[in-house]
Amino acid sequence: MNRISTPLLLLLTLLSTLACHEKKAAPAGQKKGTAKVDAFIVTSESFAENIETPGTIVANEVTEIHPEVSGRVTQLNIREGQFVSQGTVLAKIYDGDLQAQLKKLEAQLNIAKVNEDRARQLVNIQGISKQDYDNSLLTMQNIQADIALIRTEISRTVVRAPFNGKMGLKAISIGAYVTPATVIATINQTSTLKIDFVVPEKYTSKIVSGQIVNFTVEGNQTNYTARVMATESNVAVTNRSLTVRGTVTGNTQGLIPGAFAKVKISFAPKSDALFIPTQSILPTARGKQVILVSNSKALFSDVETGSRDSARVEIIKGLKPGDTILVTGVMATKPNAKVSINKIVNGKR
Repeated sequence: MNRISTPLLLLLTLLSTLACHEKKAAPAGQKKGTAKVDAFIVTSESFAENIETPGTIVANEVTEIHPEVSGRVTQLNIREGQFVSQGTVLAKIYDGDLQAQLKKLEAQLNIAKVNEDRARQLVNIQGISKQDYDNSLLTMQNIQADIALIRTEISRTVVRAPFNGKMGLKAISIGAYVTPATVIATINQTSTLKIDFVVPEKYTSKIVSGQIVNFTVEGNQTNYTARVMATESNVAVTNRSLTVRGTVTGNTQGLIPGAFAKVKISFAPKSDALFIPTQSILPTARGKQVILVSNSKALFSDVETGSRDSARVEIIKGLKPGDTILVTGVMATKPNAKVSINKIVNGKR
């Protein structure tokens, strides 16, 4: 049997001694089976929520201008891009046939008036019966009604501006044949501008009439303001959002109806908002949970969340000021497990 050399024997003895020391060594202050974690103490703070949503600039009034009757355009007075007053004649449709009918009826009316006057004189001296006079009077009145109808038809051949506004580009030329479906041009009332935007369903109760919102438009660094005037009567099913309309106040220079806008809404601040680190939230099949630390034990609690940013989330229900929750070891901790707090993280920004 070969003998082990003295140097090798000494080396084996040293390694055995070190191994024994490592097995006996344990972290100071930590009991077996207790996890060391970082925690966060819940405190209340003042918080004003802000959201950004898309919007569209709209004119106070806007409409497409259509003729009321079919026919050939004989006159076109549209000044593209110019402001016009209500009642300004924009176009005229051919009405020669109607004018001829009007002249014919006016001539018949003159004769009918003469006959009615003669019949009235005769009935006064009992030269004719009352029925004969009534027939003359009825004839005259029927012709007067026909004249009123023709004049109404003639007035419909004149296309007028429905309100004060700015004309768009004309869509037809003089001589074109048009129908009531033809668009002649578009007119916008830009003296007052509005803005339409949408807010998510959860904010519907926070939007009130008279509330001030700020917005910007593409290619313009100016900050504009608008005052909420009304909301849609229902939430859209497609996107679960509520449409809101506001009236632009103050400066409107550079705003064009139809332009895209970025609307910034600031809601009334809360004085007792509760915010915790995002990593403290534990998603579950039923909702969200956090892990409370009580008497060195991990207690799971259901919570409801609200606003959030990149690092924090608001707790609406499930926590109160003074509660201690886990920040680290959330996924590895089990209910009622023993925990040891390593440090309390600073919850302030």
